[in-house]
Parts: sequence; structure tokens; C-alpha cells
Amino acid sequence: MKFAVIVFPGSNCDVDMFHAIQDELGAEVEYVWHDTESLEGFDGILLPGGFSYGDYLRSGAIARFSNVMKEVVKAADAGKPVLGVCNGFQILLEAGLLPGAMRRNESLSFICKPVELKVENNQTMFTAEYEKEEVITIPIAHGEGNYYCDEETLATLKKNNQIAFTYQQNPNGSLADIAGITNERGNVLGMMPHPERAVDALLGSADGLKLFQTIVKTWRNTHAVIA
Repeated sequence: MKFAVIVFPGSNCDVDMFHAIQDELGAEVEYVWHDTESLEGFDGILLPGGFSYGDYLRSGAIARFSNVMKEVVKAADAGKPVLGVCNGFQILLEAGLLPGAMRRNESLSFICKPVELKVENNQTMFTAEYEKEEVITIPIAHGEGNYYCDEETLATLKKNNQIAFTYQQNPNGSLADIAGITNERGNVLGMMPHPERAVDALLGSADGLKLFQTIVKTWRNTHAVIA
């Protein structure tokens, strides 16, 4: 399986994501600049955290118009796994690949600390290696992680089991304690906490590694050659 780490001007978690895939997971990965016009040959797409250009308008609002985002949409439509973390989550929301929007943290302050998440849905290509309602520790680092959507959208998220993770103790005011959601098909995941920063016990937690392992395991099972 080959991953693409999409790099926007201001991305600062791209190296963390690359390290998680190459050194901890042992999979093939390449950096892909935001003006790239093709993602052919890549099996998984990763949008890392950081500060996409144009954040002074709204996080991800300009990044969504980058050339590569047309290819990200195509990859999602083709059923490939697409993961957006922090700023990557914001970009997926702006691109319409996930419903809802991000607002400033209720405290109006940047928050950077480990938090506990509950696995709400362990039946996705990102979460199947976790137990249902398992509590994991993953760090956050954001100023605009306050997820919001209207009542109708929230009802749809719950009905379709699209809420992947919730905060045990809500750090930012996010609606319904939401920390991560998927699309209806289940192949696009956006989450504010950083699983790529929790892939080794030396970092304080290795709970994020299972997420990446699940992606690869699901891909291998899907692409297994039947003798």
C-alpha cells in the first residue's frame, strides 16, 4: 500500500505523518505538493495538520481550491481511504467531503495536550482494530477545533454511525463532544486529535498506531489475491 501525504503551504505535521507511515507502520509513503494534478498510484491519502494558507479567512477555505483537492475528491469517490487530521479535517469540511464546520475553541485559546477519546464506531477502515467504546489517549493541538453542524446533520451523523470518536472531557466546546467523523461510505475520516503523534510509547502514547494499522489491514484484505 502506498500513501500520499499532502503538503500545503504552512503544513507542519507532514513530517510526523510521514514518520508514522514509513518508520512505525513500515509502508510506502511520499510527500505530495498541493498543486499536484494527479494522485495516480497512491492507495491512501493523508492530509496532515498545520496552517493552510488563507487561514486568516477561514481554516481550509483557500486550501480546498488547490489542484490536488480535485484528486482527493476523486480518490474518495473511488473508495480509497482519506484521512484528514486537524487542519486536514478542516480542509475536508471546506471541500464538502465531510459535513459541518469548525469554529474557534470556546476558550478562544490554542490548546495543546493529550486527551482521552472514546471509540464510538469500530466498524470502519480506520477503527476496526479498536474495541467498541475503547478509551484511547491522543494529543490535540488546535485553536479552531470546535466542531459544529445543524440539528439535522447531527441526527444524520448519529443515524448513520458516522461519529468515529468523541472526547471524554470536551476541551473545545465541540458539538456532542465530537472529535472525529466519517462520510456515509466510511472511507473518509476527519479528526482533530493527532494519531500520528501517538504511534510510539516514547511519545506518551502508541494508541494512534492502530488507526494506521487498520487502514493497511483493510486495504490488504480488500486487495488480497485469491489463489
